[in-house]
Amino acid sequence: MTTASTPADVARPPESTAGRAADGASHGTAGAYLRHAAGKLGGAAVSLLAVLVTSFFLFRIIPGDPVKAMTHGVPTSAEQLATLRRQFGLDLPLWQQFADYCAKALSGDLGMSYQFRAPVGELIAQKLPATLLLTGVAVLLYSALGLWLGTRSAWRHGSLGDRLNTGVALTLWSVPAFWLGLLLIIVFSVGMGPVPGLFPTGGMESGSGETGFAYVLDVAHHMVLPVLTLVAVGYAQTLLVMRSSLLDEMGSDYLTTARAKGLRDDAVRRRHAVPNALLPTVTMVFINLGHVAAGSILVETVFSWPGLGGLFYQALSVPDLPLVQGLFVVFAGAMILMNLLADLLYPTLDPRVGR
Repeated sequence: MTTASTPADVARPPESTAGRAADGASHGTAGAYLRHAAGKLGGAAVSLLAVLVTSFFLFRIIPGDPVKAMTHGVPTSAEQLATLRRQFGLDLPLWQQFADYCAKALSGDLGMSYQFRAPVGELIAQKLPATLLLTGVAVLLYSALGLWLGTRSAWRHGSLGDRLNTGVALTLWSVPAFWLGLLLIIVFSVGMGPVPGLFPTGGMESGSGETGFAYVLDVAHHMVLPVLTLVAVGYAQTLLVMRSSLLDEMGSDYLTTARAKGLRDDAVRRRHAVPNALLPTVTMVFINLGHVAAGSILVETVFSWPGLGGLFYQALSVPDLPLVQGLFVVFAGAMILMNLLADLLYPTLDPRVGR
């Protein structure tokens, strides 16, 4: 016995096999990306836990007594020293100090600075804008410069320009940042021979009360040498990574096919070679962005820049354990976050990642 078909049944087309396959592929891709993202998030959480453990125990081996350093030059009795240790929790067993530190850190409380008698979070918030300004400008400049020069060097590998760019990059990459900063101060701040002193020796502003555009120019004038130091040392790594990655793509068949289709050389490089060579460089760029929050301890110290790098140096000299630990967590946390963002971005640049 047969069942009569209704008009709706007749009008409904059979489900396409290709459509089902496309839906399955879409769900499979989404599921693979979610598994990839979950794995990376779990790895970031483990890394952050390792940072907390390291930041606590690493700086406990620094020689010196924080309480004696704070009371240096001030007559202090043994009872007063004991009171200060009890006040800062330094008399507790090490495991209890660690448990208290982790509980507070996970809730956003980084403790109280021994040296400045102020919350560590407030001190970091005060110094962070100066670091973001200095290293942010430097990272943008040397990332763009490294990508551009690395692409040109690889595309014309073996040429005079390639050898010159690579030689300069290798030289600057091996130069200590603090030494280059001191050299720039001697030549362009103090003056040497026919070169007069053109730039300030340090600081972020002259303190003469400028406002508006005059203040912006004053800060920019103070930024020239530290930014130049960071760019000179930083662009080399990006250049070398981009050059190496693009050279690996140069002999690929898809580039030969693109040229055979009549595409111009610039179009082949821009539309095909460079996008496929970007994955290693994306990691480098995101690591550089992590340095924006971390700053540069040596460069900021050499140029007396009032940022997190200089604050970290001051904290180490005491040692101011809560401040050192808080800065270490912020620095490492910024790097973990930027690496996580790079890992989450990879599948959009190359769909094969994460499958």
